[in-house]
Amino acid sequence: MKNYLSIDIGGTNVKYAELDNAGQIIKKEKVNTIHDKEQFLSEIDKIVAEYVDKGVKGIAFCAPGKIVKTEIHFGGALPFLDGIDFAKRYKKYNLPVAVINDGKASVLAENWLGSLKDMKNCASITLGTGLGGGIIVNGKILNGAHYQAGEVSFLNLDVNAKGFDGFSGSLGSAVGMISKINKALGNKDETDGLAAFKAINDGDETALKIFHEFCHIVAVVILNMQAVVDLDVIAIGGGISAQPIVVKGINEAYDKLLDDNPLVKSTFTRPEIVDTKFKNNANLYGALYNLLIHVNGEKL
Repeated sequence: MKNYLSIDIGGTNVKYAELDNAGQIIKKEKVNTIHDKEQFLSEIDKIVAEYVDKGVKGIAFCAPGKIVKTEIHFGGALPFLDGIDFAKRYKKYNLPVAVINDGKASVLAENWLGSLKDMKNCASITLGTGLGGGIIVNGKILNGAHYQAGEVSFLNLDVNAKGFDGFSGSLGSAVGMISKINKALGNKDETDGLAAFKAINDGDETALKIFHEFCHIVAVVILNMQAVVDLDVIAIGGGISAQPIVVKGINEAYDKLLDDNPLVKSTFTRPEIVDTKFKNNANLYGALYNLLIHVNGEKL
């Protein structure tokens, strides 16, 4: 059994773990994400050096932004990542290095060992600051001509809105939904997800109205995806997916969309909408599986 280092770079935390090639986590840790390029890279260097000394057989990265082979472009919420190529940076270790976009990592994780296991046409949507997306069609991860396929945050749902306000990444933001609920309820901490979901689960009318609007947006995104790529199953991930009411609410919103549009209902086969198995750990698994696929010859 070979062990690998998997690193999930997020806007708030960098999570990293030692896993074996069967997907068993041996050790998992996290550090705060430093929003300074040189300090950030210094922290990653320390993590990599520590695990190389332990004898890992490869290094898997997951990051926001467009990933071209092993180079990050734009960096999403972490623009200082633009231009970083981890394979070149750690070439001195003579180990395989792979890098993948965070949305694509999530769908790979679920397709490998989770809710989408062995499915040929499926996708995952990660609910967070925006909407992370990863799509598998005919058994292959969908990258597109410019490595940007699956960026569902950039679906324009309101052409009359200004700036990014009309895009699904803004309208369907889980962080934004929680903030709206807490503001409406007068809670001091707008980021308090537990308080927001307590209100939702308790049936508070104000909270439920905002929550149902959010579920409607996610359902519209799924319908738009279905119109283009025709999937069997879509898994819903992200921190809030741990709340059972989230997947239930999205399913109800999707059914209402179909009931309100008989032509759509009669035309499109309804995809199954499920929750993810790995929740916030999905990217660690997906990054590793990407390494196994592209470097060690594993089959997707």
